[in-house]
Amino acid sequence: MPSTVISNMDYDTQTGTLRVTYVSGQTYLYKNVPEKAYKELKASRVKGRYLQFFVKDKYDFEKLSEKSS
Repeated sequence: MPSTVISNMDYDTQTGTLRVTYVSGQTYLYKNVPEKAYKELKASRVKGRYLQFFVKDKYDFEKLSEKSS
């Protein structure tokens, strides 16, 4: 899953939540994301771009944490 933007991500099929940890250390939980969108993100060659255009600002989200300096 190499990405210059995403450090880690996982998806909960029961709740439709997508947890994304960015290389900056920030973690966001995107809610009610269809499994199809997660699979497309996972398969995308340019994950940051997919995330920007098809997930961010499309689904409700919650900022969970930020890396401390």
